Amino acid sequence: MSVKDRLDIKQLPEHMAIIMDGNGRWAKGKGFLRAIGHENGVSALRKTATECASIGIPYLTVYAFSSENWNRPKKEVDTLMTLLVSSLKKELKTLAKNNIRLSAIGNLQALPKKCLKELTEVMEQTKHHDRMTLTLALSYGSQDEIITATKAIAQQVADGKLAVNQIDQNIFSNNLFTAGMPAVDLLIRTSGEYRISNFLLWQIAYAELVFCPVLWPEFNENELHKVLLEFQQRERRFGKTSEQINS
Repeated sequence: MSVKDRLDIKQLPEHMAIIMDGNGRWAKGKGFLRAIGHENGVSALRKTATECASIGIPYLTVYAFSSENWNRPKKEVDTLMTLLVSSLKKELKTLAKNNIRLSAIGNLQALPKKCLKELTEVMEQTKHHDRMTLTLALSYGSQDEIITATKAIAQQVADGKLAVNQIDQNIFSNNLFTAGMPAVDLLIRTSGEYRISNFLLWQIAYAELVFCPVLWPEFNENELHKVLLEFQQRERRFGKTSEQINS
């Protein structure tokens, strides 16, 4: 029996997030330019996203470019932005075929105009797809997102639209970039690193964390199935006892 056959389709995460790490190390290990690693990373994302849609995961959010990534060498940043534009054009057919809606979160205005234009067009063309929502975190940093939400709520209070005692978890969640999405159930990080790296800090409060040793370009459907099987073998208690959960 394959790993996929062992999965319980009724116990899949509603919202899965991935820190796609290891493109550069994969390329270096094979004697390639880092750009080749990023290109193969796009292929890994295509396989993962289509498989997630196929088996029934409604939300997939991936860390595509952090706010800190702007500090990388200019040549690599330019390559990543060029790859983003070309990939969005190429993947439109894949998104349509698999009924996947593309979304994006982060400081999108920081993206080059050509990238933002292409991203906006693809999001518009896929907005009615309803099998799965694939969200790209671009120029994204969770601490900035939390500060932005705090400022927005503070402004609502200052404008008399919201009382301080009305502020709760729902109000805060609805002012984040991920408003309208469910909380993250499963967070995966590839490449063997054990960090969250400023990604969805609020949203992963009760997520299961899986740190996978595989470098992102080598992450495929079988690796996904293995992680999902591990997720299903975890006991998610949400502060309760095992006895309470089992009863």
